[in-house]
Amino acid sequence: MGVKGFVEGGIASIIAGCSTHPLDLIKVRMQLQGESAAPKAELHNLRPALGFQTTTSQLGRGLPPPARVGPITVGVRIVQQEGVAALFSGVSATVLRQTLYSTTRMGLYDILKKKWADPRTGTLPLASKIGAGLTAGAIGAAVGNPADVAMVRMQADGRLPIAQRRNYRSVGDAIGRMVKEEGVTSLWRGSALTVNRAMLVTASQLASYDQIKEAILANGVMKDGLGTHVTASFAAGFVAAVASNPVDVIKTRVMNMKVEPGSPPPYSGAMDCFLKTVRLEGPMALYKGFIPTISRQGPFTIVLFVTLEQVRKLLKDFWN
Repeated sequence: MGVKGFVEGGIASIIAGCSTHPLDLIKVRMQLQGESAAPKAELHNLRPALGFQTTTSQLGRGLPPPARVGPITVGVRIVQQEGVAALFSGVSATVLRQTLYSTTRMGLYDILKKKWADPRTGTLPLASKIGAGLTAGAIGAAVGNPADVAMVRMQADGRLPIAQRRNYRSVGDAIGRMVKEEGVTSLWRGSALTVNRAMLVTASQLASYDQIKEAILANGVMKDGLGTHVTASFAAGFVAAVASNPVDVIKTRVMNMKVEPGSPPPYSGAMDCFLKTVRLEGPMALYKGFIPTISRQGPFTIVLFVTLEQVRKLLKDFWN
């Protein structure tokens, strides 16, 4: 019974992750906009790419970074400057990440939900669902962090000047080079943030989906079918996006930072990144990329749960 939950969750997660990968890439690029810790050379090269003119004197005076652009503009410029295939940069890392992280969290959540359910009614209180989500998310994130680091770097690579790009060929190449060049510990860079984000996402996403779906069915609003699944999953995606975006911004920046030999890292840790981001860019910088986050989280969650429900139906007759 336990293995079935992992298989169902893994299949649904991989399909959802691959189908919404371009939106996730745009989100990452937007979260890195205006990053104050970026080298001046990178900022100088990035501004013209975004349609702004920058002079050396402006950089020297420490003027603020270019105005942020929206997700559609970011997407169009990625296609114009890097080609359509760039929208799927890091998709191999997404597949590995979903295989490790999402399969683990979905399977564990299913096990905990069944184990903690009332044996008489089969129901589980919201608090217990949240607890199951927090636990499953933490374990899944710890398992999948290497793929998460590789995915962020591969997605962000195109925004760097050509000379500074890492040019990973695949997720395997990314992980191998990280171990060789930066040590094994680099695979778990930002792991505390990944775990915190995963706990928030899993608890808010899975628990709210179950709770909203149960409420819809209990109140007779809709029958158990596609309409219910889409409604509950979209609402769950919105809740997850609001809860996780601040942590996601910091996670993206810490994972993506490039440490030059002999130089101190741009951020000493998550808290340092948080303080620099808020101090130099304002509190709302923590919600950079929110539009693509919800634009991705909504479809991702819908595809995830609709696919999950269909996979459950298909496997029901073959795997009890």
